[in-house]
Amino acid sequence: MSSSPKIQELKNGFGVEVEGLDLEVDVSDGTAFFIQELLAKFGVVVIRKTNLTDVAHVQLARKFGELDDVKPYNKAGRNNRLKYDELFDVGNIESDGTLVKPTSPRAQANRGNSLFHVDSSFNPRRAGYSLLLAHELPPPGTGGATEFCDTRAAWDDLPRNLQDYLLKNDYVACHSILHSKKLAAPEHFAAIEPANYPMGRHKLVQLHERSGRMNLYLAMHIHHIEGLEPGRSQDLFERLFQHATQEKYRLTVDWYDAGDLVIWDNTCTMHRAMGGEFSYTYRRDMRRATVHDDSSQAWGLNEKTDIRQGLP
Repeated sequence: MSSSPKIQELKNGFGVEVEGLDLEVDVSDGTAFFIQELLAKFGVVVIRKTNLTDVAHVQLARKFGELDDVKPYNKAGRNNRLKYDELFDVGNIESDGTLVKPTSPRAQANRGNSLFHVDSSFNPRRAGYSLLLAHELPPPGTGGATEFCDTRAAWDDLPRNLQDYLLKNDYVACHSILHSKKLAAPEHFAAIEPANYPMGRHKLVQLHERSGRMNLYLAMHIHHIEGLEPGRSQDLFERLFQHATQEKYRLTVDWYDAGDLVIWDNTCTMHRAMGGEFSYTYRRDMRRATVHDDSSQAWGLNEKTDIRQGLP
């Protein structure tokens, strides 16, 4: 690892920007460990102008653990314009190179990304780290930032009696990507009933093992909380979600240059894509490597299977 990288804290102990870390040259175990230590403390790490290629992006991500891939989606008939299965295409470019049209199925499905969520909580094994790399960005001022929420700090600030209530009941939340997609695009997904599909089951309150801090494992993917009738389930979720998404827990990360890299820990943060006028006007090529969680809570209360929700 290059010597003495500079660390700039971004907001109240949440998020950090690192200067002097040359990932184009150094993708060593030591560098990955250094980044993991920052992630355990700050949740989000920003590294500018990395010049990472797709190959180097995947190599770096492998340093953090076992990678998720798009093969199940390819088998279901979704084309991937990228060469490597370990990279998720999360930009606004179709496989033929054209911009995504606002009325297209992909655009409707992607609307859910504008809601605060965590990656892959709806799958049997959830995501740990996500590494999002910019390849092409729209003009400055046209939008496209990514916003994060600090769900550990949100837990810390809950009233003590509510913390005690949550710990005593040890609630399990059921996560569904179809649920969040339907919330974001109700007309397009009107015929879909999320309850007819498998959901990811995870404890609502968890110990974040890498830091030893308690965490609210929240996301707009949460369809319901087990053991509560629908009205009470929704009320509890909304109370916790509204608390966790207050401005004091939010961090906005702007993308400035191709090569900018943002890494975050999905097990202690939420994130969302912030829109803008660029969406159907300018190209935004973003590629994400997703590292499977390797904690004791990686599989939640789910069967260990590779089945993905909503796929035929």
